[in-house]
Amino acid sequence: MSRYSAVQSALFGASMLTLMAGGALPAQAANTELKIGFVGVTSGPAAAWGTSNVRSMQTLAAQWNEAGGVKIGDRTYDIKIVTFDDQKDPKRAIAGMEKMAQEGIHYVVGPNVDDGAAAVRPVAEAKGIIYFPYAFPKALYTKPASNAVLGMVANYQSGPAIYKYLHDNKGVKTIAFVAANESDPLSQRDGGVAAAHALGLQVVADKDTYQNDTRDFTPVLTPIVKLKPDLLVLSGVSPANAPLLIRAARELGYQGLLSAETAQDAKVLEEGAGDLANGFVSVGGASTAEIRSKTMDDFIARYTKMFGEYNDESNTKVYALQYIIDTLKANPKAIDDIAEYKKTIDGFSAPNPYVKGEKMLHYVGASSFGQKRQLAVPLVVTEYKNGKFETLFIADVD
Repeated sequence: MSRYSAVQSALFGASMLTLMAGGALPAQAANTELKIGFVGVTSGPAAAWGTSNVRSMQTLAAQWNEAGGVKIGDRTYDIKIVTFDDQKDPKRAIAGMEKMAQEGIHYVVGPNVDDGAAAVRPVAEAKGIIYFPYAFPKALYTKPASNAVLGMVANYQSGPAIYKYLHDNKGVKTIAFVAANESDPLSQRDGGVAAAHALGLQVVADKDTYQNDTRDFTPVLTPIVKLKPDLLVLSGVSPANAPLLIRAARELGYQGLLSAETAQDAKVLEEGAGDLANGFVSVGGASTAEIRSKTMDDFIARYTKMFGEYNDESNTKVYALQYIIDTLKANPKAIDDIAEYKKTIDGFSAPNPYVKGEKMLHYVGASSFGQKRQLAVPLVVTEYKNGKFETLFIADVD
């Protein structure tokens, strides 16, 4: 060996010893990045719906990534959440789904409303994307459609349960509906009317509507209040409009019950209607205090620390990302092939980390859609009282 080579070898050896002593050896290969998308509304009157989606996803991703990532097959992934605010505009929802496709994303949570969920269907089917809307049109989940998976309980599933409970326990016999003049709430109204008729309730009003930017609901509600229905249903009502409608109804002297099949925000109700909202019945989050596990408590604590507040609707919205990741764990081939994901749905089962006992995550929807295209989350119906939601009853959907 030449003197030069010997010197170089000695220097290299010394350098390696120095690196080893300082713990500066190259780290193990970084985790692979797995992008999961969100396309939905995070601004405007319905912002609470999409915001709870995004924050739930970001909270879970942070938790998993800090713990070392998610192992799927023989790889470990860091989860990256890619978001797009569609502003409740179907055209923007399409643009958002196109963005997801351009980034190679195969799994997208949202959109949050009927129009947006229907609008993105062609893009999702053409680009190989499975998406998880919070929208209720059955056509999205019945054959030949197969790329959409309903992320929550639909109004035509929760409505009958709520009306029956209020009939059996509160003596409700007459019912009235009011809805924004948009396809999403109008569709929910029509489903509610059909469910009320099926239960033998007398529908006294089912044609009253308002523009979504209405701020004075007195003219809208005056003729309904005069009918004195036992129950007034705010079909498809946005979190921003719910307290305004409640306040207007109560100030007009309405003494009956109020309900909605859409999830609401307790803080918004408190700020907008205060005690006038007491007794308001709506679909709540899927992990109430009575049934939630320590894992759910930890999720709520982390979420609150990250964002300074907690939205009860995230008790439901926590499920979408969990289902996506656990289904991919069950079949790692589905990472890049949504056909494999679809094959896994029917037989999929995994422990539900968010509720007590031995509850399982699984897909449902066969009764409503003829195929399993819905996440099995508990149907929790809540009653608003003094600034917070209290559980009224809990049920399951097939």
